[in-house]
Amino acid sequence: MAVAAALLAVTVSAANADCSISRKPFGSIAGSKPVYLYTLTNSHGVKAEITNWGGTLVSLFTPDRNGKPGDIALGFNDLSDFQTKSPYFGSTVGRFANRIAKGHFTLDGKKYTLFLNNGPNTLHGGKVGFDKKVWSSEPVEHRKSAGLVLRYVSKDGEEGYPGTLTVRVVYTLADDDTLRIDYTASTTKDTIVNLTNHTYFNLAGEGNGTVLDHVLTVNADRYTPVDKTLIPTGELASVAGTPFDFRTPHVVGKRIDSRDNQLVIAGGYDHNFVLNKRGHELSKAAVLYCPRSGRVLSISTTEPGIQVYSGNFLDGSLTGKSGKKYLRRGALALETQDFPDAPNHPNFPSSELKPGQTLRETTVLKFSVRKD
Repeated sequence: MAVAAALLAVTVSAANADCSISRKPFGSIAGSKPVYLYTLTNSHGVKAEITNWGGTLVSLFTPDRNGKPGDIALGFNDLSDFQTKSPYFGSTVGRFANRIAKGHFTLDGKKYTLFLNNGPNTLHGGKVGFDKKVWSSEPVEHRKSAGLVLRYVSKDGEEGYPGTLTVRVVYTLADDDTLRIDYTASTTKDTIVNLTNHTYFNLAGEGNGTVLDHVLTVNADRYTPVDKTLIPTGELASVAGTPFDFRTPHVVGKRIDSRDNQLVIAGGYDHNFVLNKRGHELSKAAVLYCPRSGRVLSISTTEPGIQVYSGNFLDGSLTGKSGKKYLRRGALALETQDFPDAPNHPNFPSSELKPGQTLRETTVLKFSVRKD
């Protein structure tokens, strides 16, 4: 249901609802749509705070093994810090998430040139990607869930990409302790699309040290090795016998500083894993567990890949919501996605979208705890 723009704060509530959504102002940007912070809450103490600036997941509160809620997502308390300091904390990333080599791709025989914002490459959509746009927003609520519908229209030629792309992202928090993200998109011309959410997770609580003690499982037999600029080489390499084998649970920090060349290049994990799945089914991608808090995050997706990034570029210079410094490897990003640089690798799953087609992708975050 729509919320009157004139209200400074509003709570959408249905009789006897288990989930709710509220809204308050979250700073302002001259000449743009209003910027709000929406709070989705369920009856078990799970709470997601989302702003329509960049479709950003600002905070994510989940209970630990003792039932105490804590914020497990890195971020800031105000809009200005997100605008000037954020390395994509919680952002909705597009038009093309991850890297495109040398800012070039060819589609239908035509070469397109993009802005270089990551050394010799284009990263996460370019200079002003979807993470820096003000999206239109509409809260919705049902008895067992509360949601936020975000919409953005990317004009033909924006950041160098062809076609006017109409994007819809829906965050839904349910009373079964899941946060579901549904993406849809359509285009007026042949184009490329790769959408993801870029939340940095620390299941001990944002700012509470590193994630090197977290235990990770990834449902992938293969991954995509990268060159020195973190562009995939095109190989789909086996994880067997390497530090990238998370098919069974492994502590994140146990092998991260090994002499494996791929880890040396990236300064840790910053690689796409090829998920074991059939087609477009919604299936388990990864599980992250924190022994300190007991929190467990399980991720399912329709996407073919998941980028595992161990916060290698965090350096303690950013102060988060709790007033604590964000240390190197102080979080793990688990970005469900198409493969990086897919338009330049015919052997990768296609990221092309044509007029008349509708992109539909879903990622589900499931929160739970272990008592041991």
